[in-house]
Amino acid sequence: MRRRATGTVHHRRPLSALATLAAAGVLLTGCTAAGKAGESDTASGKGAKDQTVDVGLVYSRTGLLAAYGKQYRDGFMAGLDFATKGTGKVAGHRIEVTEQDDAGDPGKAVAAAKNLIGKGYKVLAGTTDSGVALQMAPLAAQNKVLYVSGPAATDAVTGINDYTFRSGRQSYQDILTAGAMLGGAKGKKVTVLAQDSTFGQANVAAVKAVLGGQGAKVGSVLAPPSATDLTPFARQVKAAGPDLVFVAWAGSTAPALWTALDQQGVPSASKVVTGLAGTASYPVFGAAGSKVSFLAHYFPGAGGGNAVEKAMLESVAKAGGTPDLFTPDGFTAAQMIVHAVEEGSATDPAAMAKALEGWSFDGVKGKEQIRAEDHALLQPMFVAKLTGKGATAKPELVNTEPMDKVAPPAKPSAG
Repeated sequence: MRRRATGTVHHRRPLSALATLAAAGVLLTGCTAAGKAGESDTASGKGAKDQTVDVGLVYSRTGLLAAYGKQYRDGFMAGLDFATKGTGKVAGHRIEVTEQDDAGDPGKAVAAAKNLIGKGYKVLAGTTDSGVALQMAPLAAQNKVLYVSGPAATDAVTGINDYTFRSGRQSYQDILTAGAMLGGAKGKKVTVLAQDSTFGQANVAAVKAVLGGQGAKVGSVLAPPSATDLTPFARQVKAAGPDLVFVAWAGSTAPALWTALDQQGVPSASKVVTGLAGTASYPVFGAAGSKVSFLAHYFPGAGGGNAVEKAMLESVAKAGGTPDLFTPDGFTAAQMIVHAVEEGSATDPAAMAKALEGWSFDGVKGKEQIRAEDHALLQPMFVAKLTGKGATAKPELVNTEPMDKVAPPAKPSAG
């Protein structure tokens, strides 16, 4: 491994050694046109052996979401090792990974993707931030490269084009999980507390679509992503007098948010529902933790100790990492890429995409499926509660919502 002046980490070795746009619409010069699904195996690269499949991993290695980026990256490397059975190869093709840091900045992500595509990369993965994903997806379609988005939760990624997939959950699945645990929403007053960002706005839209569609009156309190004094926003929420507070928050200011909510008595005045964040966030709930209902994308053990989950937990720990909220997103992305090469092509992204559509597989969370018409990743979601306080706080599984019960409405690909 060597570190370049640009901050890129470049891996040029088999994965068996690891325990691991220009603006949208502008085509990149010098890119080889992708072949089409249906070509001969030799022409598509499926039949030929000993080709290298270069994968560009563009994610937040630094920036506000760096902790999430590390979880994703650790899972990705573990997933590649698992999916290639420790060989670093699939169907005779070597898989090599180049990491690039987007720092949560769409401009940096676009520049990194342009550079990789210009060098002939046919597969891109990563993206912790929703705003970044919405810039990367059109670039992938314009240049006909396979793009597997990571933890970015915005619903807009689903169905955006034929070349874009996702390896994590989306906001709609969060809201459907909340709706499942809340029962009837008719007549209830709901306030969404979120950051005024792509992620936050997507959650407001999803709550309005789901709970609002069930008869709830939905309002919102949005805080600037840069805000550090969150007490005024907690006061706004309490003053609104909602029956339900849906909190959608990401990043390093989460501890300050929950301190403010607790100090203002919000969890005592209203039912508070939020997504269960990473392990580091558990202690910040304090006394409020027992009053909060958690919808959970993932926490270690949520998958019930199935064989894939065990493999991920063991591999990440062996490599010195700590499995957490978004570790499965990376692991799943690796499973998807290996399958796309094995059943589709090593060189033709259109054939790779075709191989992924409709694929059902055993994942970290349980049985999962890529819906063919819009590339939504159907997956189980979890309901949890926190037990203990402070450093002893830990999640306990209350219920598992099957993938069909929390499936977002189908949105056919835009092409």
